[in-house]
Amino acid sequence: MSQTKTVTAAMLAIGDELLSGRTKDKNIGHLADILTLSGIDLKEVRIVADEEDAIVEALNALRSRYDYVFTSGGIGPTHDDITADSVAKAFGLPCIHDPAAMTLLADMYKRREMEFTEARQRMARMPEGSKHIPNPVSTAPGFIVGNVYVMAGVPQVFQAMVDNVLPMLRTGAKMLSRAIPCPYGEGDIGTLLAAIQKAHPATSIGSYPKYDGQRFSTELIVRARETGALEEAAAAVEAMIVELTARKTLANPSPDA
Repeated sequence: MSQTKTVTAAMLAIGDELLSGRTKDKNIGHLADILTLSGIDLKEVRIVADEEDAIVEALNALRSRYDYVFTSGGIGPTHDDITADSVAKAFGLPCIHDPAAMTLLADMYKRREMEFTEARQRMARMPEGSKHIPNPVSTAPGFIVGNVYVMAGVPQVFQAMVDNVLPMLRTGAKMLSRAIPCPYGEGDIGTLLAAIQKAHPATSIGSYPKYDGQRFSTELIVRARETGALEEAAAAVEAMIVELTARKTLANPSPDA
């Protein structure tokens, strides 16, 4: 796989059940973890209903903006599984029963001594000319068209498809990170931290508040693609904490001092 400085991606999660809360999404977090480890920046996630216009609009916006788009959901056998049709419409392609996918599914159902019904044949539909994403769990393939990778919504199947997709992708420089515990809340460090971030534009500094039941503290995460930039920003953050501690000690000296 070739490497470039930054490779970007978006995810489009499709399904009424996600928006109603009936299904709790597990695929977004999994994809984010995998892409981060691979040096691909997941920049945006959208969730849309099983509505063709919404899928087409979101897909066209995302695929023009990012290197890769990964979709989940809507490629099953039921009437509301309209992802294949919607992707085909977005690309201006006919949606067909892919011959190779039809063979894969027909053989699988024959082995299981089950009828290859019209509904099951829907799982072989994809835009004409698509490449398959293998599905080692339940056979029905996902598909690739352009820079869009269309995968199942069932988490076990989605994860297996992601594993098969990864070797095909360009990767960027991997993100390095450093966690720095800070005993002060965000209200104490916000202005100082903003100045450090401005002085170190090659880094990203995240602030994550914590509360132990008695007091607030913050976990600071410094991220960068180059070790030097990471170390410089982390040192500045650590110096900020030391300086803030000294200020607070002077302002509130110990009774024994």
